[in-house]
Amino acid sequence: ISDDYLWFEGIPFPTIEYEKEIIEETRNMFVIRDEDTVILTYPKSGTNWLIEIVCLIQTKGDPNWIQSVPIWDRSPWIESQRGYPLLINKEGPRLISSHLPFQLFPKSFFSSKAKILYVIRNPRDVLVSGYFFWSKTKFVKNPRSLTTYFEWFIKGNVAFGSWFEHTCAWLSMRKRDNLLLLRYEDIKKDTKSSIKKFCDFLGKKLEPDELDMVLKYSSFQAMKENKMSNFSIITEDLAPNGTTRDWKNHFTVAQAEDFDKVFQEKMAGFPPGLFPWE
Repeated sequence: ISDDYLWFEGIPFPTIEYEKEIIEETRNMFVIRDEDTVILTYPKSGTNWLIEIVCLIQTKGDPNWIQSVPIWDRSPWIESQRGYPLLINKEGPRLISSHLPFQLFPKSFFSSKAKILYVIRNPRDVLVSGYFFWSKTKFVKNPRSLTTYFEWFIKGNVAFGSWFEHTCAWLSMRKRDNLLLLRYEDIKKDTKSSIKKFCDFLGKKLEPDELDMVLKYSSFQAMKENKMSNFSIITEDLAPNGTTRDWKNHFTVAQAEDFDKVFQEKMAGFPPGLFPWE
């Protein structure tokens, strides 16, 4: 059982599936191609859901691919031991997943036309979801209590580092044509319109019946039943965690106030309305 993290340049990573050499190589050597699509998130922001939607857009709603290939082989994690070699050897346009903070992301991206879908979610929900997820795994230091995890999260001592730093850095790219900023809450509220938005961004055209199929097979219920998406390790993403504003059931009044204060402080430079949960 792991008692800690793999630390790389001040960022904590889970101890399973990650190693320093690969993270280093990802940043300096990995070539992102113009035709690649990257799904980028801070953990517990709806990553698997988004991968499922994008995979279905690519197959025009045909569920065959998502039901026969595991989610992490369809869109491998660029920074992981399993994903990195898969992506290097893959021909043609690639679908890539990543939780990497801005400063560790492949440098080649910044001069490419590759497209990034960046999803943000209310960090309070991210915190609660992260606590329930990580405390059930053996990949990171076990927080034991939500109070402890709350403190770690505020300080950025959780897997993939500070939510605030991750989000601020990637949001600095939001005016670029090849980055689409998505808000988990918006996708949840109106999935159909969100899918249309993804299609426009990705240059894909879906017929109305194809769009309906994408909606059907990317629903939480369908993902729960799909063995290729619903491995026990990610069920947290699909069950209680699909809800928004769940943090209200877990934060104390004092924690809610502390969090608001930190949020206001760290996210001060952004325009009002960028964060729908404020």
